[in-house]
Amino acid sequence: MLEKEPVPYKFKELKVYSSTEWLADNKKKYRQVFDRFEISYVYAELSFYNKLFDEEDWDISITLKCFSVVQGKRKELCKLDLNKKVSKYDSTVFLREGWGNKNEGSFWKKGTYYWEAYIEGQKEATKYFYVEDAGEAITEEHNPYLELRSLRLYEGPYDDMAEEDRAYYKTFSAEETRYIYGEFTFKNGNVGQKWQCELFSKFYNGAKELKGQVIRLQNVKKDEEFLTITAGWGSNHQGSWRMGAYTLELVFMDRLLAVIPFTVASEFQEGFPQVRLPNVRLPLILAPDDEQDETLETTLSRLDELIGLREIKQQVRDHAQYIKFLHLRREKGFPEEEPINIHSAFIGNPGTGKTTVAEMMGRIYQRMGLLSSGHVHVVDRVDLVGEYIGQTAPKVKEAIQKARGGVLFIDEAYSLARTNDDTKDFGREVIEILMKEMSNGEGDIAVIAAGYPKEMLHFLNSNPGLKSRFKLIYEFPDFLPQELAQIAQYACTRKRVRLTRSAKRKVDELITEAYRRRDYTFGNARFVYDLIEKAKINMGLRVIKKRDLDQLSKDTLQTLTLADVESIKLQRERYLPHIPIDQGLLEKSMAELDELIGMEPIKREIRELVDLVAYHRSQGKDVLNTFNLHTVFIGNPGTGKTTVARILTRIYKALGILERGHMIETDRQGLVAGYIGQTALKTTEKIDEAMGGVLFIDEAYALTTSAQHSGADYGNEVIQTILKRMEDHRGEFFVFAAGYPSNMESFLKANPGLRSRFDKILRFDDYSPLELDGIAIQMLKDKGYHLDGEAHTFLRSHLDFLHKYRDRFFGNARTVRTIIDQIIRNQNLRLSTLPKKERLQPDTIILADVQEFTNTPDQFIFNRKSIGFRSSDS
Repeated sequence: MLEKEPVPYKFKELKVYSSTEWLADNKKKYRQVFDRFEISYVYAELSFYNKLFDEEDWDISITLKCFSVVQGKRKELCKLDLNKKVSKYDSTVFLREGWGNKNEGSFWKKGTYYWEAYIEGQKEATKYFYVEDAGEAITEEHNPYLELRSLRLYEGPYDDMAEEDRAYYKTFSAEETRYIYGEFTFKNGNVGQKWQCELFSKFYNGAKELKGQVIRLQNVKKDEEFLTITAGWGSNHQGSWRMGAYTLELVFMDRLLAVIPFTVASEFQEGFPQVRLPNVRLPLILAPDDEQDETLETTLSRLDELIGLREIKQQVRDHAQYIKFLHLRREKGFPEEEPINIHSAFIGNPGTGKTTVAEMMGRIYQRMGLLSSGHVHVVDRVDLVGEYIGQTAPKVKEAIQKARGGVLFIDEAYSLARTNDDTKDFGREVIEILMKEMSNGEGDIAVIAAGYPKEMLHFLNSNPGLKSRFKLIYEFPDFLPQELAQIAQYACTRKRVRLTRSAKRKVDELITEAYRRRDYTFGNARFVYDLIEKAKINMGLRVIKKRDLDQLSKDTLQTLTLADVESIKLQRERYLPHIPIDQGLLEKSMAELDELIGMEPIKREIRELVDLVAYHRSQGKDVLNTFNLHTVFIGNPGTGKTTVARILTRIYKALGILERGHMIETDRQGLVAGYIGQTALKTTEKIDEAMGGVLFIDEAYALTTSAQHSGADYGNEVIQTILKRMEDHRGEFFVFAAGYPSNMESFLKANPGLRSRFDKILRFDDYSPLELDGIAIQMLKDKGYHLDGEAHTFLRSHLDFLHKYRDRFFGNARTVRTIIDQIIRNQNLRLSTLPKKERLQPDTIILADVQEFTNTPDQFIFNRKSIGFRSSDS
């Protein structure tokens, strides 16, 4: 038997197109469905690989046939015989031929057709295409085939998922996303006949590079009023999507139907994307028909179904009724001086339902004809404030345009208002642009500013115009324990799990305990959702250890047990390191303490503490729960507070109480941010720096006194944050608060929690004249100088004088240091005037060097608030 001679080609593809427009990479606009009014010729493109590439030229014979199919019978329309010389330089060979008439709509009629391709008499491929006729041509303004009614995006596996299992997002998680699907619902405009619908879904990245394309060919049945098509692109492996901005473009019969921007970020965000339609200036939200057809009363009923929020629901209903009343007045000819105000402030802690109610408000305003779409566009300070001059205004205007037709929801709006005297913050520019928009902008927008109660009140008071724009104020209270328990049941339903009776009781206990311990950071509904999610994770870890996983029942895979709930760790367990006593560092630090002049009571107290801690450590007792080592240092300036704090920090490190043993020094400026809401973050960062060591707050009283002058309660936010971290991270760091006696008393009384946390108080008395003299002698010694007898006597009398007339601003050791620096300067100037041979005692201070300091009480009459001494003119 003779072997079949190998052919010099390998078939690649047979495609169909009608437009002769050239595209990149030698491509055409390939399609399978055409409108009869738009086509003149229909082309077949045959392609094959050249096996003799780079070897030799050769000849090939090709035949293309086109058939129509009518009632199952085919009719040949044309037969095209072609002979072609294949060049050895072509790795892939393309051959294109068409059939029809140059007059559009004259040759091709509605029906089914196909091309057949033959190479050297051997049939290689068949490609079907369809010509449709909706009775009129497609134009830019009108599509007789389709009307896009709803568009949603969801995440799923390669083989798609059932509609009831879909969760719809406008932002996708980079780590968890596999395929991103579009769900498109169209109203059929060609109802009277069956036809073929070909939809192109093209996914682009932020650089407008084509990431993927999906083509759906769907047979539309006669009298089918609506059709839904889904198309997705991605990978079955999570993490294949990079963070960034993307667009999905829908194309039908070579016309752009819609552009859908979406984002891939760190986590999912539920909702509907904004859709840009041709010839429509502003983006729209194309919600499903059931939500579009929802009446105002249905929307209000859905609001009533929300758990809790009794007063909010009534306030929204009253607002809706009042708008109805205003509409009625207008219909009867009563003019209104001002437009209906739909801008509002939502005040409440996290997780109290502010965003959910905002979405309801958008739908309510849309049903009442106040907004065109009712969608919600969520932004915060980062989305609105630029980094440099000229950048803020465009960002704000872009956010306004995205929200046009719906609600601009500004989360943590208070962060736009820094302190009243901060004129350099771009947040002020945001507020001014928003006020202008709310007053005399294009309209068709509702602005909702949301945030914590205290901070939002400051925000509304920060600009006189804000209160007049945000006339509607909704206060969202924390959910009650019984309401949080209902939310837990709802969360279980959403997550498709159920609680056993004992597990439910335990969840209720955790909710009640969290409610009792709550502060302004309490997450409310978010806390409950997180609780159920953690229980679900524990269930998964428990179930996955079982054998015969394939045999597990659905009930086993959805039941949360008591053990699953009890295993929840609401706070991470912290294990403090066991560090042995560093005897060498301890002895060195104690020696430094002993070398300090004066402060005997403080030294005695620290020695006693060291002895007690060492004893408890030797007995294996819990030191941190026995001693409260947060300390207040009270004393006038220059009494050694910072010096002792540094030594005490090293002592705690030597005793193994502190892990790192460093000290972070700060004051009010290092803890308070420029605007409310960010102060807690700044304080937290500073505490994080101090972990394993000491946070030393100098002039701590400034945290409680500044609010009396500025009207803003920034310092109290610092205190609340520190108190919480002291409790949550007990034993992981210590706080030393230092300041003047009278001020520190007010500081400790400003918050009930302060005195209970700082039960150790070290009082630093002013130095006595003898101690001041000793400090002076030591300072001179450290610099390599000494006093002769006359100079010492004079200096001692001056220090006695300063001590006698001291007030609460007396600088103690700081004053002595200033005097010593001036004495050394005087001595150096004196010696500089002498010939080199006469400079016999360069390290001696004589009377002439100290005589400029006078002991006259008159020098204090007009300078009572100066710190230290005042030298006379000389």
